[in-house]
Amino acid sequence: MTSLPLRAALAAVLLGAATQLAAKPLVVCTEASPEGFDIVQYTTAVTADASAETLFNRLVDFKPGTTDIQPALAKSWDISPDGLTYTFHLREGVKFHTTPYFKPTRDFNADDVLWSLNRQLDPKHPWHDKTSVGYPYFESMAFKDLLKSVSKTDDHTVVITLTRPEAPFLRDMAMAFTSIYSAEYGDQLLKAGKTGELNSKPIGTGPFIFQRYNKDAQVRYKPNPDYFRGKPPADALIFAIATDSNVRLQKLRANECQIALYPKPDDVPAIKADPKLKVVEIEALVTGYIAMNTEHKYLNDVRVRKALNMAFDRQHHIDQLFGKGNATEAVNPYPHTMLGNNVTIQNPPRDLDKARALLKEAGVPEGTVMSLFTRNGGGPTNPNPRLSAEMLQADLAQIGIKLDIRVMEWAEMLRRAKAGEADLVSAGWASDNGDPDNFLGPLLSCEAAKNGENYARWCNKTFQDLITRARTITKDEERGWVYAEAMRVYDDDQPWINMAHPKMFTAMRDNVEGYVINPLTNNNFATTKVK
Repeated sequence: MTSLPLRAALAAVLLGAATQLAAKPLVVCTEASPEGFDIVQYTTAVTADASAETLFNRLVDFKPGTTDIQPALAKSWDISPDGLTYTFHLREGVKFHTTPYFKPTRDFNADDVLWSLNRQLDPKHPWHDKTSVGYPYFESMAFKDLLKSVSKTDDHTVVITLTRPEAPFLRDMAMAFTSIYSAEYGDQLLKAGKTGELNSKPIGTGPFIFQRYNKDAQVRYKPNPDYFRGKPPADALIFAIATDSNVRLQKLRANECQIALYPKPDDVPAIKADPKLKVVEIEALVTGYIAMNTEHKYLNDVRVRKALNMAFDRQHHIDQLFGKGNATEAVNPYPHTMLGNNVTIQNPPRDLDKARALLKEAGVPEGTVMSLFTRNGGGPTNPNPRLSAEMLQADLAQIGIKLDIRVMEWAEMLRRAKAGEADLVSAGWASDNGDPDNFLGPLLSCEAAKNGENYARWCNKTFQDLITRARTITKDEERGWVYAEAMRVYDDDQPWINMAHPKMFTAMRDNVEGYVINPLTNNNFATTKVK
């Protein structure tokens, strides 16, 4: 008979072995480096994946795979009959991350909500001026005008009062820029004069705890054992950064990563045919476009913008970049499935003669050079930026425009595009909340033209008045009519070359479980594991 001490030792060994088999690291091959980890400063999806989805939570969030709201740090909420007052009842017992650089002395409470929102709202807040880029989402979505006050009635009740009814407000509150930070950690950094570390040494309540970041190489996290929704099943989360989709696929095949984001559409059939791999796909709420800088010479003339649109071989572009059936032609700034998309509008037919005549009428000399900024690597809205740019270059050459293609690293391109350096910017956008305002406010509003997120620098008062009015309307049918009229104003001025609304794909090993693809394109790995 085996002795009790020996039996206990054997049980411990077997339990340890079983634990090792049950929990494995999850390596995700992603397409670019995050700009930082202080998510309120940024609007890109890759930065949101690395911060908002891993490290932080919000008062409310979206049910996985949908645009439906569910409780998060707020367990419930009440809305006043006039739609102006939202009372959030906070979840108790939620822990902030414990790291070598911060050890919380209390649980999450109302003070953290006030700190996180008032930091962006109140110019007198001690952290308000501690960012060099401002608060692009908060500003472009007019939150500084929308929020009258953010206050608390006790440690677990927060009251947000609005200046006007706002139809998408709850969905807005599920977006990354409303992520909740630790006020205690903020006070610690401010006192130590290390405010920059909020962007490099983040603290949140989210499913993973930040460990380290090697730029252009890797971001590493460990699971949060105190996460209020339960500890994530992966024993580590690693973002392996590879700008080239071919490299991501090679790493996936070699099992160097278990998930590869944004494979090229033409690689999808081969991935599906591999018995060790699988693909999930969705009709995502995304758009690819080329912004034309309406402040630059020639492009400030609508005739020139119309000429460039007429020269663009849109269908050839879509077929070459995405393959047949993997994308639909973009006509409006957001997909046709969303509220208020004006289906009566059509892109101009390709007409090189008419395009040349418009350029001549506008006084544009033959051989005029225009710059195009695009990124290296590729993502869901543009799987092959170099090819896309070269096709546009060939199209514009047929009407006498020379395109100077400038390919640059993702963060560098964003910085220079926001500064207004480019004539044309090849860009894409994924909805953060499933509402039309999330496309029109951040990308085409006058406020976004000021802070640079609106790469076209287009500010049209009629358009602005319409989208501002639409925010206040709670009835979908009436709101849809207002957006449809805004789309007509947009079409008349043509600040963009509309490109495509592509499908989104995620490739993974066949032993990956619990990943949910999202129409908003954000990637959350809190429930994902490797068998």
